[in-house]
Parts: sequence; structure tokens; C-alpha cells
Amino acid sequence: MNTLQLSIVHRLPQSYRWSAGFAGSKVEPIPQSGKEGENSLVALKLLSPDDENAWPVMERLSQALTDIEVVSSVLECEGEPCLFVNSQDEFAATCRLKNFGVAIAEPFSGQHPF
Repeated sequence: MNTLQLSIVHRLPQSYRWSAGFAGSKVEPIPQSGKEGENSLVALKLLSPDDENAWPVMERLSQALTDIEVVSSVLECEGEPCLFVNSQDEFAATCRLKNFGVAIAEPFSGQHPF
């Protein structure tokens, strides 16, 4: 099994959806007052490595998800490559990525840090 040692991703807090007419190639944030349905997407952003190495790493992560039949797309978001998956597939995707050697940065609160 191929692994990507020292790759760390985190989930962006915003939910996304495919832009009208651009499914699979362009996303837009879902307004906070908007309804998140079964077509909502989550975005995973790479924390390391950065710069030109990020795109190939994200493509390899996308391929790892394709291997288990989880549909994903690597698109630019906030000026960097992000991996988008359907919100229903988030847990399968993060589990696969962890098994692939990727660390998932998890948020924690000051009240309950562990």
C-alpha cells in the first residue's frame, strides 16, 4: 500500500455545493442561512507540504478515495488545492486517508481539549 507520510489535512469549516452547471469542476460556499442537503460537500485542505508539491499530493489522495469508490475532486479553493467529497462520504474518506498515512487535524475546544 502506498502511503503519504507527513501529509496533514484539515476540514474547512464552510460547507460547499457544486456551482450550477459546473458539477465536478467548480464549487461555491453554501450560505450559513442556506439549507445543507445531501448534495453538500466538505473540503479538505492540505496543511503540509505547501507550494507546488500540494497539487500532486492532493491528486494522490483523490486517487486513494477513488480506489474505494468515493467520488472526490481536487479544485482550487482559497488559493490552494482542496479535496472535495460529498458530506455523506466524509467519514469513509477520512478513514481511508488515515489508513493511507495521512493525519487529520481535528478541532478541539478549550473546555474539553481531550
